[in-house]
Amino acid sequence: MNLRLPDEVQESLKQRAEEEGRSMHAIVVQAVERYLVEEADRATVRKLGAKYATKHADLLRRLGE
Repeated sequence: MNLRLPDEVQESLKQRAEEEGRSMHAIVVQAVERYLVEEADRATVRKLGAKYATKHADLLRRLGE
């Protein structure tokens, strides 16, 4: 896989990698892993929210009154 970043982003990434003593690759891999975990969590929350909103619709309606 090739990843093309805007020049400004690539320069910022390069500077960050140098500051941290890490490779740009390692930082990008960590960022993608973090994104995947967070998106999976968001999907789970949305799914559970929809489930319980349906299950407890009457209670939620009464609380809104």
